[in-house]
Amino acid sequence: MELYRKNNLDCSRITTQNYSTSFSLGVRMLNKKYRSGIYSIYGFVRYADEIVDTFFEQNQEEIFAEFKLETFKAIERGFSINPILDSFQDAVHRYQIDLDLIHAFLYSMEMDLHKTTYDPLLLKTYIYGSAEVVGLMCLRVFYAKEPEQYEQLVTPARKLGAAFQKVNFLRDAQDDFENKGRIYFENIDFNQFDAETKAQIEREIERDFADAFQGLKALKKEVRFGVYLAYIYYLRLFRKIKKAHPSQILKKRYRVSNPKKMYLLANAYLKNEFNIL
Repeated sequence: MELYRKNNLDCSRITTQNYSTSFSLGVRMLNKKYRSGIYSIYGFVRYADEIVDTFFEQNQEEIFAEFKLETFKAIERGFSINPILDSFQDAVHRYQIDLDLIHAFLYSMEMDLHKTTYDPLLLKTYIYGSAEVVGLMCLRVFYAKEPEQYEQLVTPARKLGAAFQKVNFLRDAQDDFENKGRIYFENIDFNQFDAETKAQIEREIERDFADAFQGLKALKKEVRFGVYLAYIYYLRLFRKIKKAHPSQILKKRYRVSNPKKMYLLANAYLKNEFNIL
């Protein structure tokens, strides 16, 4: 069983590395004892996201229903023949991840199978399930045996997840709108996306980043560097998008270059080491 679990965790780790070089780099900056849990969570959320965002030629509803059923079977049994789900259920039990977080995440993913536009209440629900609860799952890994510290950091963790997700909405607007027909922000016509509308969204994201940063500074040093690295990567991406003309949002997908990431890595390391965040 030890070999089986190691192999399944390796699948989650490889999935993380293949799908997100930035996130996987952030995970490697965590103390080693926290990495396996984060890899397991990422592998799970990535596979769920793939079902709703990629397999359009398949019966997505049927596949997602099967994935959801197998997820909770794996948690109940403490085992799955699916390596990603087995790795995830092990993390759920090991770090006492609340099942309500998993239900909320899967509900938001399922919304992407049916919803193309979101009113404020639906958007709030979607962001909570698709991003905020992922931050809370990771926070549980960091503070599995420190419930008081976990509770104190719940709100900043949610704000960080929300900031990341809203940046993703702007970064992926071209694909979401043109290829998937999705509009996550209410009353926005991306064919007539103007500067004031863009600025309004950006002000909301800035508030989320600012609120999240207060919690980030309070993280234990064993995990703070990795989280801070992800934070500054997304902040840099956000600033690039912020500088872009509204008409460019549907023409390109913005990213942070590898040389810039290396610069940010070095800068983040020094700030974290000398406690000057």
